[in-house]
Amino acid sequence: MSKIIKLKKGLDLRLVGEAEKVLDKLPMSENYAVCPTDFEGVTPKLLVKVGDKVKAGTPLFFNKYKQEILFSSPVSGEVSAINRGEKRKVLSVVVKADAVQEYENFEIKPLEKCSSEDVKSVLLSAGLWPMIIQRPYGIIADPTDTPKAIFVSGFDSAPLAPDMNFVLNDQLDNLRKGLDVMAKLTAGKVHLSLNADSLGVLDAIDNAEKHQFKGPHPAGNVGVQIHHIDPIAKGEMVWTVGIQDLAIIGRLFNTGKVDMTKIVALTGGEADKPRYVQAVVGAPVADIVGAAKADVRIINGNVLTGKTVAYDGYVGFYNNQITMISDNSEYEMLGWAKPVRSKRFSVSKSYFSWLCPKKRYNLDTHLNGGPRAFVVTGLYEQYLPMDIYPLYLLKAILAEDIDKMENLGIYEVVEEDLALCEFVDPSKSEMQEIVRRGINLMIKEN
Repeated sequence: MSKIIKLKKGLDLRLVGEAEKVLDKLPMSENYAVCPTDFEGVTPKLLVKVGDKVKAGTPLFFNKYKQEILFSSPVSGEVSAINRGEKRKVLSVVVKADAVQEYENFEIKPLEKCSSEDVKSVLLSAGLWPMIIQRPYGIIADPTDTPKAIFVSGFDSAPLAPDMNFVLNDQLDNLRKGLDVMAKLTAGKVHLSLNADSLGVLDAIDNAEKHQFKGPHPAGNVGVQIHHIDPIAKGEMVWTVGIQDLAIIGRLFNTGKVDMTKIVALTGGEADKPRYVQAVVGAPVADIVGAAKADVRIINGNVLTGKTVAYDGYVGFYNNQITMISDNSEYEMLGWAKPVRSKRFSVSKSYFSWLCPKKRYNLDTHLNGGPRAFVVTGLYEQYLPMDIYPLYLLKAILAEDIDKMENLGIYEVVEEDLALCEFVDPSKSEMQEIVRRGINLMIKEN
């Protein structure tokens, strides 16, 4: 039996709009897209043009600075558009899907006969290598490296996050295969973290080093799990893989085909019917959320770390969740002087709503205040279950002090690890943006 790691710091943000455990299988959409903006630090170089025919698994573009890293089409069909932004930056490659899907076939030897290089070659040629993320820095792993360990989080503790036991109920064979694939890529261990309060079907997996975590968000963040299992020191490196991405990788090695089908949770107080939707990566957001609504923010991901997406946008490459919340930003006169409000949430107990700890809230995008100087309160440390001082790390980043950034833990964090600190921050600072700025500075300097 694995040891239970109990975390006390953090916060479970309880929102209305949790996905009902009902699976809606989305029919084939007309268009699918791969967006280079989903990939941190990637400069795309196109391999296709409008009108080209592609299959599921056909490369669409590669990374200019790591040409062996390919990004493949999730469906077969015809390249219908290449959308560009400022300075001709590629924003998306859109494929008009065929009614009957065709797949690139990849010859895969039995895994026991595959070397590490064989496994890397398959993942690279199939375009699934971008699913492997390197820590530190939170960027796509370098295939020429060998990590000291690989980490997989088997649960998500973010607000309204999908229940992975429900999502992956029929994917155990693919998950086991995916873990065996990961074991080929490291001389160390493959770690799988589970929710101690909801082990479910994932507890049946026996080909990884399992750990149980108990506590509030961000207990499900893989960075927090790494910190408590095998922290990253300067000069060390680990890789991480999302649990649904792991199933897709296992499916490739089981079938020889790139099948990017996954389950996305539609959540939030503005969703007409919060539920689970089976779709292919890159599916249109409109096909999942239904009719368009005014004054609604659609988020690719959860409310803490997700990115706003247009109604005519597409599901992100790494996203397992779509959240819909009110975009109401009306000013409330003397709102701070009205403590008796049961519908308002506050971590500082400014409202009497804190007396109802299990209540769910229908929050909107209003900041309830403007940016101001950092308030030194010791508040952030209460919500980050890591031996890191967030305020001092952020100040070191803003000062571009490389030595202090290293000493204060820049190698252990990415944006999502400080997302909760950003939520509770009375200064309204863009902490996640600051963290990414610091990471990019470290990459440049190193």
